[in-house]
Amino acid sequence: MKKLLQNKIVRYTLLCFFIINVGCKEAVKKENIKVEEVSRVDYLPYYNDESFTPHWITPNSSEEKSFHTVKDFELINQLGDTITQNTFENKIYITDFFFTSCPGICPQMTDSMFKLQEEFKNDSGILFLSHSVTPTLDTVEELKKYATRFGVIDNKWHLVTGDKTEIYDLGRNQYFVENDLGVPKDINDFLHSENFLLIDKNKHIRGIYNGLNRASMSQLTIDIKALEKENS
Repeated sequence: MKKLLQNKIVRYTLLCFFIINVGCKEAVKKENIKVEEVSRVDYLPYYNDESFTPHWITPNSSEEKSFHTVKDFELINQLGDTITQNTFENKIYITDFFFTSCPGICPQMTDSMFKLQEEFKNDSGILFLSHSVTPTLDTVEELKKYATRFGVIDNKWHLVTGDKTEIYDLGRNQYFVENDLGVPKDINDFLHSENFLLIDKNKHIRGIYNGLNRASMSQLTIDIKALEKENS
């Protein structure tokens, strides 16, 4: 009787082990299926207007070719050189708007951009572009002083001045850097924003970031590298 009871216990133990083992394998199998079935998007979104609603467009598709691109421009950098979209041909670039006499957020934004410059200073595929929003005051000489003060690498990071109407049109109607949705503004309304924009090789806007926020800047660094992989 004792032996029979022992045999039953052994059989019951083996059965439990079998059920648990098979159940675990089945759970792993189902989990694997779930992981494999999850579709992933391995590229950054595109942005078309000031609402910054993300559009998930396949790169190099016909839809991408008809999407918003930053128009051409002609500005002057801290070296006195003419800067156009040709300067950024086949380049990824990060852009913002500032002015050299700004006592508040501009130095912080410039510091954020400097850190990006240092991160990608040996990467010829990445450039930086900062527009002066007080171009009549920020002459080439003033931009050069500012560049020297903040460690700007010439021809890697362009600080630009030029026609105020063109710069303000770029900021508001091409890069959409301001957050005042639905509020009409003209050339007499001061343009200023802490936002950085990530522009791809085809002149599409691929990201907007707060230049004063450390987490946002970390995300920008990650997104720059992701965009490089997308274009490789």
